[in-house]
Amino acid sequence: MSTYKKEVGTAVQNNAGDYTGAVQGQLWYNSTAASFQFRSVATTGAWATGGTLNQFRDQAAGSGTQTSTLVFGGGPPAIANTESYDGTSWTEVNDLNTARRGLAGAGADNTSSLAFSGINPPSTTTATELWNGTCWSAVNPVNTYRGFASGTGTATSALFFGGGTAGDGGPPNSNLNEIWNGTSWTETNDMVAGRAGMGSAGADSTSALSFGGNPPSNTAANESWNGTSWTEVNDLNTARRGLAGAGADNTSAVAFGGYSTTSVALTELWDGTSWTETTDMASARQYIAGSGTKSLALASGGSDTTNTEEWTGAGAPVTETITTS
Repeated sequence: MSTYKKEVGTAVQNNAGDYTGAVQGQLWYNSTAASFQFRSVATTGAWATGGTLNQFRDQAAGSGTQTSTLVFGGGPPAIANTESYDGTSWTEVNDLNTARRGLAGAGADNTSSLAFSGINPPSTTTATELWNGTCWSAVNPVNTYRGFASGTGTATSALFFGGGTAGDGGPPNSNLNEIWNGTSWTETNDMVAGRAGMGSAGADSTSALSFGGNPPSNTAANESWNGTSWTEVNDLNTARRGLAGAGADNTSAVAFGGYSTTSVALTELWDGTSWTETTDMASARQYIAGSGTKSLALASGGSDTTNTEEWTGAGAPVTETITTS
């Protein structure tokens, strides 16, 4: 049987900064902060203020984790600006080759991402670009342009679904679904209903969730992708568009923000069966760039703001500082 003593010993370790390898209950000395810290778990979900984006944007795309995210494009007007997040602050990096907003994205972290389709009214684009950690390069385009569509997955295994087909990204909305294999896009089984402005979750092209949006009125609709087909599952509690999402697959997701009758700060959690309302964001906003997982998510920009908020779900590991008075 494993014990705390067997796993970490009895000595207090000295570490410059947060000790990412700590187990639950472990104590260490943070020499950078000159304080004792320990690993705990969050008892309830909560949002906290993150680093501030350098460039205002909504209608952007985001990909990665809470501590390693890339945000790119957005507007209006459409921009090519790209920023990288390290869990503390944002750094401007090399721009997209094609400025656009209402685009979709996918990626595992801030070193590997995919940007696809979008609008720069009156122009639209099917362009796909691949981020290698330093710069963007053009790769094979999507088959069919769509604006305000959703993207999930990684730079080698992604989905591109839904979206508006008009020149400004508006209706009529599409139910088309395309899959990326690391080289090219292939049309595959369609969504049940065409939607745009959705939230989404999924770590690769085999499992995804699509929720909310507008067809053209706001909807609470929710569809699950199993790698072969889409299926209608239980709706969000609040119909809205322009929301964001994060999650590893179609059984675990968080939905946040969006527009109902006004911008909202609502947060909902998906457990594979139903949605549950939980702690609101600090600020209401729409057309946010979302990234991360159900336990550790990031909400970046949206609604005329450069603010970033970090979500820590119940049960997620957290670092706490011991204070004396």
